[in-house]
Amino acid sequence: MSRFTRSSRRQFLRTTLATGAAWTAPVIVPATSLGSTGRAAPSERITLGVIGIGPRCTYDLKSMLQLSDVQCVAIADVQKSRREAGKALVDGHYGNQACRLYRDFRELLARDDIDAVIIATGDRWHAPASIMAAEAGKDVYCEKPCGLTIEKCQQIDEVFRKTGRIFQAGTQRRSVPNFQHAVRLAREGKLGRLHTLYASVYTPQIKTDWLPRQPTPPREVCDWNLWLGPAPWRPYNELYVKGRWRGYYDFDSGARLLDWGAHTLDLCQWANDADGTMPIKYEPSDTGITAYYANGVKVILGFLKTPFGDRPGGVNSLGTCPVRFEGDEGSVETGDNGGIVVKPKSLEKEVPTNLKRVRGIDVYAHARNFFDCVKSRRRPAANATIMRRSHIACHAAALSWILGRTLELDPKTETFRDDWEAESLKRRPERDPWNV
Repeated sequence: MSRFTRSSRRQFLRTTLATGAAWTAPVIVPATSLGSTGRAAPSERITLGVIGIGPRCTYDLKSMLQLSDVQCVAIADVQKSRREAGKALVDGHYGNQACRLYRDFRELLARDDIDAVIIATGDRWHAPASIMAAEAGKDVYCEKPCGLTIEKCQQIDEVFRKTGRIFQAGTQRRSVPNFQHAVRLAREGKLGRLHTLYASVYTPQIKTDWLPRQPTPPREVCDWNLWLGPAPWRPYNELYVKGRWRGYYDFDSGARLLDWGAHTLDLCQWANDADGTMPIKYEPSDTGITAYYANGVKVILGFLKTPFGDRPGGVNSLGTCPVRFEGDEGSVETGDNGGIVVKPKSLEKEVPTNLKRVRGIDVYAHARNFFDCVKSRRRPAANATIMRRSHIACHAAALSWILGRTLELDPKTETFRDDWEAESLKRRPERDPWNV
């Protein structure tokens, strides 16, 4: 389908009854199926499938379940315990036992009654699963980082353009009021001419060792081969599937830099009116990476010692994922606790006193934007092209740190100037048959 349409289930019920189809018992249509009790009628609901349901997805899904025009109908996860926990959450919400479970997400994608999916696997699977979902006719809400490499970010954008499906990156801070207002101050010239942006990121980390080998569990308990997916093979250890894969080069995006950078550098891109481009030069140091835009603005990706540690580069804590935008006439800083700090004091009149304080991790408004776009077929707040630019900028910054030298990037061709090694690291080998 090229847009959100499907046959009315209510019409199906009426037609079936009118044609006298044989039933072994009287047909009772629940009131909820016809749209009472505040829920949209089935024909108006977006049916949702879940691919990968760990802690972050569980948080996201709890918000999505509150939307009356969205109905979760299926969950796929390689771990039995997570599948069953997800089913308990969904069925408990709806008061039924209708949520179907799958070990292999390809079976979920094969269903033609699912309109959209949320993808919240580990980083290695985000891009392949998103691409496969688009090719199966599904719209996609994908947690970040969306692509393990520059090449994968490019492929996501190209596939969603080609298929006409809707893509929303899980960079939900684009839909959170305090971040939106900070960006607005920068874009509307309230800070004067912008010159420096600050984006807090984790201190990069690369691990290439293997955890000790443990006996591989039965496939129904944990499908280890499918968990690895496109990543290189290594022996099973339960800590990987419990979340300890982070920081390992085979599984992680950009040496962990994209964990926060996918949010914070994305916000800097937005504040600089740079969604259609990216910095052209990246200089690594011991405390961060400084990147330069063609318009003269620089962005400092300041490393953190811990998620709540010091904010190098002058960025003070207003919660996790803080950003700061500085101009000739003032600055604005904000973070996940919802507060905003502006300088000079005269700028305080530009901050609404009734600005709603929402935690930066909250996905409700971002999910609402996605599902509205599923219906309207408009591009959402964090569409595939916006994701492509900000993610590639993050990857370029990470590669400058990995290689330990300044890199120059052409934003139009997305190629590194005179650096074959950086060019070769824009992609990674993938295991068959996952090299989509």
